[in-house]
Amino acid sequence: MTGIATGLLAAPFAVEAQQPGNVYRIGYLTAGGGVEQAFRDAMRQLGYLEGQNMLIEGRSADRKLERLPDLAAELVRLKMDVIVTITTPAALAAKNATTTIPIVMAGSADPVELGLVASLARPGGNVTGVTNNPGPGFGGKQLQLLQEAVPSIRRVTMIHNLNIPPEVRGWTDVQDAARTLSLTLFSQDVRTPDDFDRAFAAIVRDHADALLVSPNSLNAAHTKRIVDFATTNRLPTMFGDGTAVKAGGFMSYWTNWGDLRRHAAIYVDKILKGAKPAELPVEDPTKFELVINLKTAKALGLMIPPSLLARADQVIE
Repeated sequence: MTGIATGLLAAPFAVEAQQPGNVYRIGYLTAGGGVEQAFRDAMRQLGYLEGQNMLIEGRSADRKLERLPDLAAELVRLKMDVIVTITTPAALAAKNATTTIPIVMAGSADPVELGLVASLARPGGNVTGVTNNPGPGFGGKQLQLLQEAVPSIRRVTMIHNLNIPPEVRGWTDVQDAARTLSLTLFSQDVRTPDDFDRAFAAIVRDHADALLVSPNSLNAAHTKRIVDFATTNRLPTMFGDGTAVKAGGFMSYWTNWGDLRRHAAIYVDKILKGAKPAELPVEDPTKFELVINLKTAKALGLMIPPSLLARADQVIE
């Protein structure tokens, strides 16, 4: 990653950002939550100290995605040197708000398919950064880990949003894996908050043994709701975000989100030193994280195989 844009340090993307002694203004736009410590730490390691040569303007939609366009427009009015976006909806909102301020994605779905960049190798506009795409077949790996943890499961429901193209592909991967693992698979297409009650009723009716929860923004916003339902119905869960496991979910396996934030800082540093976003290749993730909640496992009466625990990046006790 540190080799990205070698030889690309051309004329400044924003002249103002190259003035000696400048205090750089970094916008941090997220669907929910604040400015993450992983990003702050990475910026500090690159020589940026808050209150001295850097100010971070954090804006959170508090899981209300409809607020993102206004928050993005606010950061544009404040004349940020760079805007860092967390989640796909935040990246899209920032892209729609400005074509001049550099935007660094710290995780998004396929940016080419979404029109955020022209190509991964040469983005061609003001957007670059890292995706959270774990690659083809990853949903199958989640399903395999879930079955390894709970060999008794036979019927699994996936909660996802089939209005999102990458989730359509993910559903195909999971279906292929389910056939290989001899699992019966159900789909609950959840596109709005109002869809959850219908989905939960169907899950009970289908006698599902476990849940596979896609890591989209809507599911993230309703993590507690999903965890509470799973707990009440004694259903093991596989999420795509360790935060959900800390909130009581059973397992998660996906891209290491903290690593994406650290890589975003590298992009920000290169842009502030003069690199053009249009010429900084977009990177896919390289680090993944398995998180297991032993407290939840105990409540479900499950014994996690020692071989699986040994492979976990984080075990919550």
